[in-house]
This record gives sequence, structure tokens and C-alpha cells, in this order.
Amino acid sequence: MNNLFITGTDTGVGKTVIAGALAAVLKKKGIDVGVMKPVAAGGWDDARFLIRAAGVKDNLFLVNPYCLGTPVVPAVAAEIEGVKIDIRKIKNAYDALSKKHDMLIVEGVGGLLVPIYRNYLVTDLINYLKLPVIIVARPGLGAINHTLLTIRQAKVSRIKVLGVIINNYDEANAGIAEMTAPEVIERIGKIPVLGIVSHIEGADTEKGFKALVKEVEERVRFDLIC
Repeated sequence: MNNLFITGTDTGVGKTVIAGALAAVLKKKGIDVGVMKPVAAGGWDDARFLIRAAGVKDNLFLVNPYCLGTPVVPAVAAEIEGVKIDIRKIKNAYDALSKKHDMLIVEGVGGLLVPIYRNYLVTDLINYLKLPVIIVARPGLGAINHTLLTIRQAKVSRIKVLGVIINNYDEANAGIAEMTAPEVIERIGKIPVLGIVSHIEGADTEKGFKALVKEVEERVRFDLIC
């Protein structure tokens, strides 16, 4: 199985819950999946959630080598906290987890151009790890622009995009923007929309996560992922 990287069009689009749900569904399919959050800014919550979602017992410090307390971009948080981020430490953790599992899902921080330290961007890390990406996007106005910008940046950075997952779709209240965005993204971006996942209240709780896993299992095209 190929490892993959989960990125987003922005912060707060649901990268963590989608990454966790993908891991949970793949585990149900009989695949030994590991998870990783190389850098976090704002605490351990994302890494702990991913560990629970994947049902793994990997060391927290291996899953999340750098956890910064300040909720800003890692480069700024690291400077504030006096932390020097060493990409070799991330690579060593990545290699160790890759040896333990058949597949590894790596979740990024923010979007593709977020600086991890100084001028070293998320795109640089993706290329260093040689991973394809899945883009998580929100529905509604702005989705087309943000998603196409992310696709374009990935292409400029020579990163393979497996597809887009639109998260938090509210079918009952969807307007023209929400209903037309997926087709426009596919047509202009020339990248498949892998799935449209409904808004699940409390997706980070046990009950909500179960509902999200069911949504992802039913609505996401896993044949294009693995």
C-alpha cells in the first residue's frame, strides 16, 4: 500500500477527522494503517484523535514528533517557544512508523504553503517524504477558488494529487454554490472529487465519529486512493 498525505485548502476544514475516518475505514478493510501528525501547533489533540481513530498503540511522540503549544503557524510558534525543528527527526519517525504498518496516513498542518520552520513549507515536507496528497475542502462560496489554488500549487510543487474530499456538506441547506462546486473543481482542476462527506455534529466524539466513518465508507472512492 502507498502512504499518503492529507492537506487542506485552509485550516479548520476537517483534515484531522477525515484523516482519522480514512484510517478507520481502511482498517475495516483489513489494512494495517498507521497515522502521523509531523508537526502540530496548539496541543496534542489532533495526534491523540488520530491514534484513537486508527486504533493503533504507537508512541505519541513518534506520531507527533513536534507539538508546539502556540496556536499559530509552526514556524512562528517554534520561534516563540525557542524550538528548533529538525526535519531529520520527522523523517526518522516517519520511517519507523512506515516499517510498523502497511500504510501510513500523514496529516499536515494548515494548507500547502504553511511554513514549518523559517522558509521550509508543507510542500517541502511532502516532497521530502515523496507522498501523494488528498485535499480536504469545505463546501460553499470560496470552495472552487481555494481548491483550485491548492491544486495549482501542488502541481507547481510537483506533488501528485489523488483527489479532493469535500467535507461538512449540509445537503438540506445546500445552495447553488455547494451543488455546483464539485463539478467545476473536477472540470477545471482535472482532479477527481473522491467524495462529498456530510456535516456530522460532534465528529470528534465517539458517537459522531462512528457516523463519520460510515459516511466516509459509503461516499468516498477508495478505489482511487489505494
